[in-house]
Amino acid sequence: MNEINTIVSDIKKGNLKPIYFLMGEESYYIDKISDFIEETVLDEAEKGFNQQVMYGRDATIEDIVGAAKRYPMMAERQVLIVKEAQDLSRNIEKLVSYAENPQPTTVLVLNYKYKKLDKRKKLYKVIAKSGLILESKKLYENQVSDWIRRVLSGKNYQVEPKAAQMLVEFLGTNLSKISNELEKLMLILPEGTIISPTHIEENIGISKDYNNFELRKAVGEKNVVKANRIIAYFAENPKNNPLVMTISLLNSFFTQLLLFHSLDDRSKNSVAKMLGVNPFFVDEYFLAARNYPMRKVAQVIAFLRDADIKSKGVGANQTHKDILKELLFKILH
Repeated sequence: MNEINTIVSDIKKGNLKPIYFLMGEESYYIDKISDFIEETVLDEAEKGFNQQVMYGRDATIEDIVGAAKRYPMMAERQVLIVKEAQDLSRNIEKLVSYAENPQPTTVLVLNYKYKKLDKRKKLYKVIAKSGLILESKKLYENQVSDWIRRVLSGKNYQVEPKAAQMLVEFLGTNLSKISNELEKLMLILPEGTIISPTHIEENIGISKDYNNFELRKAVGEKNVVKANRIIAYFAENPKNNPLVMTISLLNSFFTQLLLFHSLDDRSKNSVAKMLGVNPFFVDEYFLAARNYPMRKVAQVIAFLRDADIKSKGVGANQTHKDILKELLFKILH
């Protein structure tokens, strides 16, 4: 995040690089920086003649180099953005000669999504010297809630921990998807709002009572009635509650619980740090640890692996509803 802020700050100040190579698994920051350059480096009068967007699937390296070497018209610089540049991965090293001597009046932006340059090869070393390389890495699931909090804080909103967790469990770690939903919320809710699970339920359509977060909590508490009520809801709404997601999240929970049992320092902040969770949720692990000793946790992880195999149609001919009911029975008894 600090790296992104530095890049944006430098662009605002006019400290521009001749090449921006934006690469990596997380497309959100690649798009954000590319869009920011596209929108701000040139004024509207300059864009007509001096801003061009190309696509990797339609262009060659020679096309890109030829366009980059042109001089701007009635402006200090031109901007050339290559979207989906990963489609040029087989020939990307051909950019070496241009990167060694880039046109100083051109800002070349390459959006190289879901892939990255080999750091051992010459192109990476040359661009690192003459331009800027950003590797946009996927956030881990336990980092996304903090990311949501920071984004909302920057727009004068707050979010309750459970509400942030609901978004992560429903949308995964795709920052672009989450950002779109946050934008919708901020259009509806006034500045200063503390976003709650009810706001998420009413405006995004995620149930605040029947979701994987609540199932995990019910399982940790050994609340049989609540857990069965939730999986019955899942069975009625399988599209919004895929079995693979439920198994994955329960597996993460019990893997964390196994780690919890091994901890010597069980102070709240230490547990939160070691498990990679918000301190708000730590009490749930203390309760679950009392309900599930280490031996039972190891058993549950084996049950989850078996259910995962069955969900893929291996070794059993059961519906997802039946697999989940059987799994829950084994965990809770």
